Amino acid sequence: MSRKYFGTDGIRGKANAAPMTAETALRVGMAAGRYFTRGEHRHRVVIGKDTRLSGYMIETALVAGFTSVGMDTIQFGPLPTPAVAMLTRSLRADLGVMISASHNAFEDNGIKLFGPDGYKLSDDVEIEIERMMDNGLADHLAAPADLGRAKRIDDAQARYIEFAKRTFPAHLRLDGLRIVLDCANGAAYRVAPEVLWELGAEVIKIGIEPNGFNINNKCGSTSPDAMCAKVKESRADLGIALDGDADRVVLADEKGQIIDGDQILALIARSWSKAGTLKGGGIVATVMSNLALERYVRAMGLSLERTAVGDRYVVEHMRDKGFNIGGEQSGHVVLNDFSTTGDGLIAALQVLAVIAQTGQKASEAAHLFDPLPQLLKNVRFRAGQKPLENQDVATAIKDGEARLVGKGRLLIRKSGTEPLIRVMAEGDDEKLVTTVVGDIVKVLEKACVA
Repeated sequence: MSRKYFGTDGIRGKANAAPMTAETALRVGMAAGRYFTRGEHRHRVVIGKDTRLSGYMIETALVAGFTSVGMDTIQFGPLPTPAVAMLTRSLRADLGVMISASHNAFEDNGIKLFGPDGYKLSDDVEIEIERMMDNGLADHLAAPADLGRAKRIDDAQARYIEFAKRTFPAHLRLDGLRIVLDCANGAAYRVAPEVLWELGAEVIKIGIEPNGFNINNKCGSTSPDAMCAKVKESRADLGIALDGDADRVVLADEKGQIIDGDQILALIARSWSKAGTLKGGGIVATVMSNLALERYVRAMGLSLERTAVGDRYVVEHMRDKGFNIGGEQSGHVVLNDFSTTGDGLIAALQVLAVIAQTGQKASEAAHLFDPLPQLLKNVRFRAGQKPLENQDVATAIKDGEARLVGKGRLLIRKSGTEPLIRVMAEGDDEKLVTTVVGDIVKVLEKACVA
């Protein structure tokens, strides 16, 4: 069944334009509130957000929706997505909400929903909430005496700081380590520096001056150049770049060289395997993770299982199959011994634990394999177009797959958050990879112009 509002990671779009309007947020609050109202107890939803200007508008509309159907709301203010998931469980809430468009620019915003267990909702639940949004909401409004109450709590950030610190080995400290931390002018701009400092690190902070407009702007995990430059300038031991809602991370070693999510997964898998704490006999990654990661993991005698793109699908597979490490090349790293969703800070702390334990430099500890040549290009299409159904495009894709058989792999997919077709290929022969991607993109662009 096609979905009208929800994509691969909640509802997302340009702020104050469909579907990311105050009206949509109001209806989400009403519908999700009704769906999660079960039993006779006072029902409760917790709401966090990042630093976008539009967050105020969306938050207010959500509160109105939830309280109108009798659900109490607790608002946290700016807080990382994984913190909202954690506090949903900690506060025994019936539902958790994060207002964020993650790594997107400030013009966009989004709504992510978590169930009472702290996990993102399944496709089936989202579809049911969509159905309720468009059918008979006015029939379920609370009586005046039963309206929900709204309140803010001031210590949510402190609660998350203590939680994050407890994921770091108690016998280790970060004394003597100089760390560059880029918070993307986003949700972690207060909590992340405090965690590292309290663990003993010298923290050099950038991206900690949000103004409502500068989230992810030339900073953070999607623009790590500033972080890498600062690492070299300050002779730091490690660089950490979070995204707008801090559920993903990109690291840099002491040379200012990027350590992506695949390397982080490999490092943590090796560390936990040696410690005997790895579950499931391997890790979970998406179809986007580099083939070299798969080869490295298998060389350790472990498995790598792939899912569709999106950390929610990684998490679902981890839960179904009993894995405790999973993630995406983009830096979503899920460690479900600690968290129910990706947590960039906790992933970085696990890397820092290895560095603190072994005394290795980051370039030694976290560059475990050389990625195979991989190329990703995006082709934008207009509303209503279905370029992947074009016969010439299908032929070009089939030809590309044939050329890469035994030498690499090809992945073509539609973005779940933007009107883009993503064309990715990887293999041992960089020239072949470049040619295959270029040929398919050329045919796709022609189809999208037609």
